[in-house]
Amino acid sequence: MLGIKKQQPAARSAIGVGVRITGDCVFEGSLQIDGVVLGSVTGQGDQPTVLVIGEPGKVEGAVTADHVVIAGAVVGPVLAREVLDLQARASVRGDVRYKSLEMQRGAVIAGQLQPQVTPPPLALGLDESTVTAPKAEPASEPVKPAKPVEVLKPVEAAKPDEPAKPVEAAAEPAKPARLKPDFRQR
Repeated sequence: MLGIKKQQPAARSAIGVGVRITGDCVFEGSLQIDGVVLGSVTGQGDQPTVLVIGEPGKVEGAVTADHVVIAGAVVGPVLAREVLDLQARASVRGDVRYKSLEMQRGAVIAGQLQPQVTPPPLALGLDESTVTAPKAEPASEPVKPAKPVEVLKPVEAAKPDEPAKPVEAAAEPAKPARLKPDFRQR
């Protein structure tokens, strides 16, 4: 943040610059992507997974891991089961789900941000493809415009026997009474 570059986690596996993979990738531990992946990238296993997409890296497909660091580009949905860290040059076109989000100035997301306050479906033993959010129902009746506000006129204080009378607006506002200072000694 504030122009300070954070040290990215060290990766056990890497897809280097100039490498292009077509198809889905599944990894355990950690993976650094500096090349191009045309397919989904999923981290799984007993240990927490870390996926780092470097500045030259690009993924066109779904991205899923416990800790996701993006400095490059992703076209597709992102699920960070724990932390999503978007570096200054990150570009994400797709919906983003995360438990904790760190976003540097300059990072761009074109999609919905969906914080995960409950465990994601995989942690509950559910298949992600079968879990969907409920759709919003359209309103049963159209929204009616509000009634116009009636402007009330000021009234004079009435005597107990008489009804109140509206006060007509004066053409010129009344001038405040001018007080003269009293300089006499007391």
